Amino acid sequence: MSTKLIVGSSKGLIVFSEQTGRWDCISVQFEGLPVSMVYVDDRTNTWWVALSHRHWGEKLHCSTDEGQSWEEVVTPAYHDHFYRPGKPASLKKIWVIQHAGADRPGGLWLGTEPGGLFYSPDGKEFKLVESLWNHPSRLDPNQWFGAGKDYPFIHSIVLDPRDSRHLYIGVSCAGVFETHDHGKSWDAKNKGLVAAYLPNPTPEVGHDPHRMLLCPANPDVIWQQNHCGIFRTVNGGELWQDISGSTGFPKYGFALAIDEYDPETAWVIPAQSDEKRIPFNLKLTVCRTGDGGRTWKDIQDGLPNANAFDLVLRHAFVKKGELLAFGTNNGNLYTSHDSGSSWKVISKHLPMTNYLAFA
Repeated sequence: MSTKLIVGSSKGLIVFSEQTGRWDCISVQFEGLPVSMVYVDDRTNTWWVALSHRHWGEKLHCSTDEGQSWEEVVTPAYHDHFYRPGKPASLKKIWVIQHAGADRPGGLWLGTEPGGLFYSPDGKEFKLVESLWNHPSRLDPNQWFGAGKDYPFIHSIVLDPRDSRHLYIGVSCAGVFETHDHGKSWDAKNKGLVAAYLPNPTPEVGHDPHRMLLCPANPDVIWQQNHCGIFRTVNGGELWQDISGSTGFPKYGFALAIDEYDPETAWVIPAQSDEKRIPFNLKLTVCRTGDGGRTWKDIQDGLPNANAFDLVLRHAFVKKGELLAFGTNNGNLYTSHDSGSSWKVISKHLPMTNYLAFA
């Protein structure tokens, strides 16, 4: 069976297939349309795609036959809810979907901009999670606010494989929130994080995680690439530790991948800084740690080591076994078959890559 790599780009959905080390483009769908989200539900191999139509807004589609046909799903809506008093809420973007666990076979969580979390028990109709929308911190514009955008947005949803009632979400800008009761109540989990852009750099709420992932083999270990560094918790979010490089590199970035079995191993693709969102010293570099972030190794084998201007966005870096892949804003797509030790470019002429997923 071949491995498929699904690329959600600014100009369509592009599917690559790999056999015996060679990658070929096998289909292009939703041609010319910006793909804002891609998700493969590994329980059923259902593919989900969100599209950002310039005129019609967000649309949501799913496929049960690996993209041969698509069904449009009712787009999540805010109906009569208000973002702030006197300002009606409306869907700006679908950022992420995550299944709700093996014991909830049709259940799906969905994160959006402007900061609303939705849930569907069957993948047919999504309803706003009122408990989070009405959380006191979200109602405070000094705690939930836009991160380079007009609105906050939920981009990461991580489920505890031991208990489907237990999950975390990452919000830019607000931080990490946790529920133990399937979304009935929520607690902020941001102790140890830093918000250097605020007058008080250690608020309870107001942080900017860029990407958050949980280790399935040890769900108490969670990683995040944050606006203000790389952070890790080994106690389920009770305390985060800054594990950025001791010299200040790696630190800033968006992309993150973690090992499914080894809670000590992760990869990041750093940028130079918030102000300069380009590779450090114009060398495209993947950084790997095998000791929980105490040390980092720079990897450039197969990557451009001069005049590289690529930025890797938060959902454009994925891992499955020893296979890793990332796409860039300049249309370059790279894969590694040796856990990131070396890289090979498989396309140099794609549109901007927003999202990657293995199927």
